[in-house]
Amino acid sequence: MTNPAAPPTTVRYSVVGMATLVAFLMYLDRICVSWIVGSDSFKSEIHLTPSQLDWIKGAFFWAYALAQVPAGWLSDRFGARVLMTIYITLWSLFTIATSLSTGFVTLAVARIGCGLAEAGAYPASSSILTRWSHIQWRGLGSSIISTGGRVGGALAPWLTAAVVIAVFNSWRWVGWIYGVTGVIVAVGFWIVFRDRPREHPWTNEAERALLEEGREGKPQREPPQNFPWKAALTSSSLWFASLYQLTTNVGWAYLVNSLSGYLKDVKHMSDADNGLISTKALLLGIVGLPLGGLLTDYLTKKYGARLGRMLPLVLTRILAVIAYFAVMKADTPVQMFIAFGSLAMFVDMGLPAMWALMQDISGRHQAQLFGWANMWGNFGAGLQPLIVGWILARYDVHHNNQPALLFCAGALVVSIALAFGINAEKPVVREAAEAPKSAFT
Repeated sequence: MTNPAAPPTTVRYSVVGMATLVAFLMYLDRICVSWIVGSDSFKSEIHLTPSQLDWIKGAFFWAYALAQVPAGWLSDRFGARVLMTIYITLWSLFTIATSLSTGFVTLAVARIGCGLAEAGAYPASSSILTRWSHIQWRGLGSSIISTGGRVGGALAPWLTAAVVIAVFNSWRWVGWIYGVTGVIVAVGFWIVFRDRPREHPWTNEAERALLEEGREGKPQREPPQNFPWKAALTSSSLWFASLYQLTTNVGWAYLVNSLSGYLKDVKHMSDADNGLISTKALLLGIVGLPLGGLLTDYLTKKYGARLGRMLPLVLTRILAVIAYFAVMKADTPVQMFIAFGSLAMFVDMGLPAMWALMQDISGRHQAQLFGWANMWGNFGAGLQPLIVGWILARYDVHHNNQPALLFCAGALVVSIALAFGINAEKPVVREAAEAPKSAFT
């Protein structure tokens, strides 16, 4: 029998830690393809046109975006434990399929499958945080999980280059090794996670009570089974947040879609140097996540939710635009590392505020509305390689990527203007007005 006087158990840390590991794996599998297709090993075996490469880089993000809302609904409907285990297993199998590809079509199918499978991970993680983190530490909790993803993304260039070089100088081993690791992580997630603290056999009453604090004295309500279409389509704050994510991702996606090509084709670096500089820059960017989490939590306590979420979204994008101009001036490896690292850091500093914002305004529709906003963000990431490829083909007469860099910086300027329309104190759905539907309509 549970002793009510006992100190809280610490299962919440294990749950957040496992969600962080999943995010690490997800970004590793997501980002590795840009360095795979840029490697000499891949180019010697599979010959793709520049246009086909742009479509391959964007295929993941288009599939990922379109599956966000259905995946979020599935997570709310059937629970994160079952769905996340399935998602991790499926995207790991599609990562293996990437290394079995023989040309454009098979590679595109593998990347689309990976995007569809990964789509539910962050919406489900958002709902995990709602139940497994204290309400006053949502920003920090969001930054921890986001850090896991960014570490995976940061290590992807170096790890991918290292695997290609170390294992028979073949790009195919990357997907096989990453995919098998993912299946093992899926088993670990099933063992560690439960959908609600009260369902977990490792929690005690003190920890369950701790996670209930600050929720107006009410127990956590069950998520609805319907998507609130009317509320989502008429919420100005949700639209501003969604378009903010779209424009932010257009600016950010240069780091994962175009950085490898920039370092290799414009700066003429080897695969090893390309991977090393990219990884160092993306690792520097990770510093922004915990700083951003602490910043939004501090500002929210001091000024309220609206300014506490909006100010980091504005200030970090201003700094990111400045970093883009530093990128345009960078020439030496050290300068490029600092400039691209600063860009990654300032973009990521705003991420915890956006995650916390979506928890603030989504209520019981957490995974679904997070998926809605994330869908628009990934439309931006999917558009980025197509638009940048067109800009480079038409306007890059000096072959220095400057027009593409200016375009990505401009997208971040638009996101600054959009941030002023976001209001974390205005929920998308007012509980009293919810219709008692039970279908995805």
